[in-house]
Amino acid sequence: MKIAVVGTGYVGLVSAACLADLGHTVTAVDIDAAKIEKLQKGICPIYEPELPELLAQGLANRRLRFTTEVREALPETSIVFCAVATPPNVDASADLRAVFSVCEAVAQHTNHDLVFVNKSTVPVGTGRECERRIAATQEQRLTRYHLPVISNPEFLREGSAVRDTLQPDRIIVGINGDEWARELMEELYNPLTRIGKPLLFMSRESAEIVKYASNAFLATKISFINMLTELCEKTGANIRDIAAGLGLDDRIGPRFLHAGIGFGGSCLPKDIAALMALSREQGIPLPIVDAVHEINQRQRRRFFQKLLSVLPPHATVAVWGLSFKPRTDDMREAPSLELIPLLLQEGHSVQAYDPAAIENARKLLPSGVAFTQDPIAAANGADAVILLTEWDVFRGIDFATLRNTMRGTHLFDGRNIYEPEEVRRAGLTYYGIGVV
Repeated sequence: MKIAVVGTGYVGLVSAACLADLGHTVTAVDIDAAKIEKLQKGICPIYEPELPELLAQGLANRRLRFTTEVREALPETSIVFCAVATPPNVDASADLRAVFSVCEAVAQHTNHDLVFVNKSTVPVGTGRECERRIAATQEQRLTRYHLPVISNPEFLREGSAVRDTLQPDRIIVGINGDEWARELMEELYNPLTRIGKPLLFMSRESAEIVKYASNAFLATKISFINMLTELCEKTGANIRDIAAGLGLDDRIGPRFLHAGIGFGGSCLPKDIAALMALSREQGIPLPIVDAVHEINQRQRRRFFQKLLSVLPPHATVAVWGLSFKPRTDDMREAPSLELIPLLLQEGHSVQAYDPAAIENARKLLPSGVAFTQDPIAAANGADAVILLTEWDVFRGIDFATLRNTMRGTHLFDGRNIYEPEEVRRAGLTYYGIGVV
């Protein structure tokens, strides 16, 4: 099948490369000419395991190509995926201008029937508005091609996006009664359903809500366990034991019950904020979602204040981890973007290390941050070390070496990856979350 994917961010680029890997012929479109030029040369613009290999393979077998022009991607195309960004507006609602621009461009330039698929995360009702705009554009052109709009939200995780796309938990497709579109989507995903991956059809409105609901529920689990950490610290309980006890209940499960400094990234914070904005717009209260957001904000602030309270004047702080999570160079909503400027404003010095995100961090952080080549170099002469991202490289740190490298003794474990007693035996002072 011939496919077009508009937008080459995380979702669009991974989707395009994976669809080509499944045997489809894919044209990916982006208005960023510099990015398209790199992609045409096989240069992957993001850090994502397995993606460079898929990109090279797709270019080599000519099932994957790139262009800046939507019209070049449309001839003989059966399905157009819209995978453009929907960043937050000032009021935190989703900015849908790019989505609407894509659907109007497709309606303007197509010369045959095709299915328009919203892959972007969009609020409920977006598909209906896309249909209205497509109809208005066709009316101006005096054309009547069949361009049904469906919803096919993504559920990939940065750092495992390729695996999540090729081995999905489920494939959600929202269609309002168009049998032709349904058949095309079944054909598209046949390579995955053939190996037992579930394809679930529902109304378009339900599919539009599913993505927000999924992320809100996962964020709720994170904020729920984080909510208990302060109580644990006050009473002497251990949040790790509590999470283990909760997770063994098969009605709850262990995933997303790992206490830390809260969630960041491009999805959970944005989608929680967008759901809160939709709640206000519709006049339907979502108090649990509001609480999830507040707990997440409080968790980060509380840990940062604990660090600031023990630092001597003009301290040197080593920051381990700059990206919002391991296995990605994505800096969106990363804790480092909040903590490092705060440390610099307080007159402290920062030495930072991250395996993948340093170049992106340079563009976003204030000048004056010293970036190093490894975690021990970042800790050299430091009064305190704070771990913000649980990259594997930090898990194997030799604490005796760390103690001899540092000037001070404070180790702040923002992801609870270390055993407190092991840290203390090396002569370091351990600060975790929900543990004493």
